Amino acid sequence: MSEVILQVRHLSKAFGKNQVLRDIDFTVSKGDVISIIGASGSGKSTLLRCINLLETPTSGEILFHGKDVAGRGVNPCGYRSRVGMVFQSFNLFNNMTVLENCMVGQLKVLKRDRESARKNAMKYLEQVGMAPYINAKPRQISGGQKQRVAIARALAMEPEVLLFDEPTSALDPEMVGEVLSVMRDLAQGGMTMLVVTHEMAFARDVSSRVVYMSEGVICEEGTPQEIFQAPKQQRTRDFLARFRQD
Repeated sequence: MSEVILQVRHLSKAFGKNQVLRDIDFTVSKGDVISIIGASGSGKSTLLRCINLLETPTSGEILFHGKDVAGRGVNPCGYRSRVGMVFQSFNLFNNMTVLENCMVGQLKVLKRDRESARKNAMKYLEQVGMAPYINAKPRQISGGQKQRVAIARALAMEPEVLLFDEPTSALDPEMVGEVLSVMRDLAQGGMTMLVVTHEMAFARDVSSRVVYMSEGVICEEGTPQEIFQAPKQQRTRDFLARFRQD
């Protein structure tokens, strides 16, 4: 059995009277690549934001190596260095170069010295194919390149889990492939990943597990074969109907 890294138990989230997540339960083990699919508004991104403590759950637990990080006394920055996040809108610092973007978290949160942070940043920028652009500012590179820098920045913190919140949804179609290629390589390298995505081919071909969400609940989860070839729930079948002929 693989080591369990994250457990989500009875997680609920409401914004006022709007119940966005209801009684969510699932487990993330070392090496898992879990794709979370579902229509817009089904609660997928809110779930990721709760796991990363960008939103506070209304109730339930998020256990990281058995410790409830949703409780008091947890350092969010320290936790986020272990559970990194890549956003759909990149969230790069526009006043910093590509290299500085990948160093700043290491310097401020991990307290690494500048030379160590630089070497580590370069390692991951090379991995995602962005080493030639280390002196560029975000405005000087394409959306696909920005997202690859954002992935390198997250990797430079050397997290145990990487969360991706619709990482290709803000990209032009021709740039989607370059980001998915980086993510495929990470999955093949054993990175533990939780990916909210509308890219069904990625979910089908790269995931170890697929979670289908609808109206704030997990309707169904299983292997890609189970979800894409033999879904049990009618809601899952209806959602996937348009992708089944791919």
